[in-house]
Amino acid sequence: MSTYNRIYAIVRQIPIGKVATYGQVAELAELYGKARLVGYALYRVDKNSDIPWHRVINAKGEVSESPLRLGSDYVQRSLLEAEGIEFNAEAKIDLRKYQWQPTIL
Repeated sequence: MSTYNRIYAIVRQIPIGKVATYGQVAELAELYGKARLVGYALYRVDKNSDIPWHRVINAKGEVSESPLRLGSDYVQRSLLEAEGIEFNAEAKIDLRKYQWQPTIL
């Protein structure tokens, strides 16, 4: 299985209403210290695919903004809010409440 496919397999397991961090996905895919690679893999995802790319956020509990999205960073937040995930006044997600805690992969 390719590295990107390992990442996608983990991300597909994140349930509706939960998030994971880039670093968490990297660790679960046995790509220790490669959080940035997870970001690259998710950037390449067709946004209409079955991979819930929007459920992966940074370790601060924020949507990572990117100039490559050409001003569409709000799309990820909108998708998360539609799943019931709340953002605080600082545009952060409470990871204690919303972070996915897989039991068995």
